[in-house]
Amino acid sequence: MVGAEERDQTREVFFRAWQAHRHNQPLQGIEKIIVQIVLRHPEYHALLEKPEVNRERDHFPEVGGINPFLHLGMHIAIEEQLALDQPPGIRECYQKLLRRLMDEHKVQHQIMECLGEMLWQSDRSVDTPPDSIYVNCLRRLAEG
Repeated sequence: MVGAEERDQTREVFFRAWQAHRHNQPLQGIEKIIVQIVLRHPEYHALLEKPEVNRERDHFPEVGGINPFLHLGMHIAIEEQLALDQPPGIRECYQKLLRRLMDEHKVQHQIMECLGEMLWQSDRSVDTPPDSIYVNCLRRLAEG
């Protein structure tokens, strides 16, 4: 479980990246990826415009809320996984899905379903689920 301090620090990176983008300031490292992803999610622009209101706001999936920071963070994780082909096979699955769906953003959302399932399982298990669970889910999607 992520503590409030770590949560706030992570969110601050999102706020800082978006503000730098909005003020035409140079982006550093991960900020470039964050802005690319946020630009594909206009529904989160207003949230990132008001860090003082949204920094500590909770988002509960139990009441139908989507945590925008988790959602954006999963996009970042997928981007990094694709760049490294880690776990092995993710890039191949991505390419197959992309040929079928013809939309990178939709493909990432499909991959996100598998990633979310793996995260959910790991949260409820003493053992870390092996990458094979994730890759097998991706292969099932890719073979669709």
